[in-house]
Amino acid sequence: MTKTDLVEAIYERVGLSRKEAAKAVDSVLEIIKDSLRRGEKVKISGFGNFVVNQKRARRGRNPQTGDPLIIGSRSVLSFKASDILKQRLCG
Repeated sequence: MTKTDLVEAIYERVGLSRKEAAKAVDSVLEIIKDSLRRGEKVKISGFGNFVVNQKRARRGRNPQTGDPLIIGSRSVLSFKASDILKQRLCG
């Protein structure tokens, strides 16, 4: 499903114009992105949780040359589906 698909679904189900639906989807996604940037968890009841985890720097190697190198620390976005979503998808 794409952002356009979400806009179309809101247009059909809620009755907003396509322009209003697109604005609503953009607003919700911006709120989620801003919250994640601030390091906050985003919990959508019945859907799941988005969390930004910090990965430590670690030793690695260049796969082409085999030379050792340091892989820098980084932020990683994680999603954990809620039990309700898992039940709907699997059963």
